[in-house]
Amino acid sequence: MATRTAPRKSSPAPETGRSTSGRLTELRIRGLGAIDDVTLELGPGLTVVTGETGAGKTMVVTGLTLLFGGRADPGRVRASGRAGVEGRLELPPGSPVWERAADAGADPDDDGSLILARTVSAGGRSRAYLGGRSVPVGVVAELSESLLAVHGQTDQLRLSRPAEQRRALDRYAGAPHLELLERYREAHQRWRALSADLDRRRGQARELAQAADVLRHGLEEIAAVAPEPGEDEALDTQAKRLSDADALRSAADEARLALVGDLTGDLVGGEVAQDATAALSTAERALASSDDPTLVMLAQDLADAVAVVSDVSAQLSGYVADLDADPARLAEVLDRRAAITALVRKYAEVGQGASGVLAWAEEAQQKLSQLDVSDEALDALTAQRDSARAEVDRLAAQLSDGRRAAADGFAAEVGAELAGLAMKSARVSFSIDSHPDEPGPDGIDDVALLLAAHPGAPARPVHKGASGGELSRVMLAIEVVFAGADPVPVMVFDEVDAGVGGQAAGEIGRRLARLARDHQVVVVTHLAQVAAFADTHLVVDKSPDTGAGVTATDIRSVQDEDRVRELARMLSGLADSDTGQAHARELLAVAASGR
Repeated sequence: MATRTAPRKSSPAPETGRSTSGRLTELRIRGLGAIDDVTLELGPGLTVVTGETGAGKTMVVTGLTLLFGGRADPGRVRASGRAGVEGRLELPPGSPVWERAADAGADPDDDGSLILARTVSAGGRSRAYLGGRSVPVGVVAELSESLLAVHGQTDQLRLSRPAEQRRALDRYAGAPHLELLERYREAHQRWRALSADLDRRRGQARELAQAADVLRHGLEEIAAVAPEPGEDEALDTQAKRLSDADALRSAADEARLALVGDLTGDLVGGEVAQDATAALSTAERALASSDDPTLVMLAQDLADAVAVVSDVSAQLSGYVADLDADPARLAEVLDRRAAITALVRKYAEVGQGASGVLAWAEEAQQKLSQLDVSDEALDALTAQRDSARAEVDRLAAQLSDGRRAAADGFAAEVGAELAGLAMKSARVSFSIDSHPDEPGPDGIDDVALLLAAHPGAPARPVHKGASGGELSRVMLAIEVVFAGADPVPVMVFDEVDAGVGGQAAGEIGRRLARLARDHQVVVVTHLAQVAAFADTHLVVDKSPDTGAGVTATDIRSVQDEDRVRELARMLSGLADSDTGQAHARELLAVAASGR
């Protein structure tokens, strides 16, 4: 089957109010279920996927779930023997997804997007790719926690988990509560660290005391010598100079005499020795007396040379004067160098010298503070631990009070949403069980979202107290309550309208459109009342492959009259029905005014 790429809408929904945390712009599915090879371009806002029963609409959700680390089912792989899904993500520069992707070795595509891919063989072998790099599937699944939420008949990937329900309640409680939660986490971490340190010191007192003795001995050795940074190199230079003092003095004197001559005026062969300074001065005067510009310039160069020679000779005189041939001083320098060399061999890394000895001493001093097992140190550490635990208990109690205060309001808002989703009799509530003696990283509360689906039914955990369709609507209601606050940019709903019709179907569409103001929402639906609210409408078509006699699926984007025909088909089963098309136009008008 030829691949059909769904074109972009000519008049996409405005970006104002859309999520800036990222979105999926393109999805390609190959060899999955009834789909041979299709590419979907997904716009912002609300995208609906419709089509005849059995055409393969759910394969879009399956492909998304697979792409983001979901379980691979080899039974869905076509006869070709390999299925593949590729997706293109647009992410803002500051998204934490980029940091995690970079850690996995992923690179952005040429347009700055992030490419994800997943392949599954008929034998069950699965591979994942991120930014062009092969990565463990777990890496992609980890990223999906902050990118994708799937709600469907069988896939409740997020809010059915108690930990996610607690996080949802914390977000609902507001920014001050979240700040309190962060302070609690810091206090809990400090208490745990102090407790672990105290247990370690008490349980390893003998070993720690012995280790401390070794460190103290080393520090005492270093303190006795008290080396300075770079002192070993300076001593090497000084010892060489003292050892070679006579030879150095002879060389410096010979050079000085050649430059400035014998300042005492002694005769050499009956004449005063000619020196470099005198010769240069004579040449400079000879040239300077000429009127030729070239010779005058050369005379200036010679004058500069005379100044340089005079400066060098002065430095040589000072060097000779500073040379010390005292054997006692040489012995002192050699002894000092030997003492520092012994420290370097014992405490410094190769090539570090005296600076490495000082670095070891600084590190040893820090370690000593962690090895103190004296009664005084243990008593002080115990007091710090107890104080930290008291702070944990205080913040945990405030955190628990905040959750209980928010629970009623949260349940009431979700209940109000459910009333418009054909679940008027459903009641949601939170069960909060506190365990003050067992503070955890997120507090002392076990939080569970409960649902009583109808009057008289017991309140049970939401994923156990609802059918598939009911659970999807509960999740939709929760997501609507959190619209704008949930950091997950892409949300997928698979037939959340199962068993719903009439006014309730329109309410589902309206709520999905409201959710799509702040998220990219993809919905598989069989209801025209829901599809009418879409910003992008994709239709799944199934047709027999006349060549091989197998079913093939294509996906196309519909607009204008094509969209009217699809909605009419969904309403009456007849795409060309005048009544159905009139009803479809009415639905589009109602949706446009009710968004």
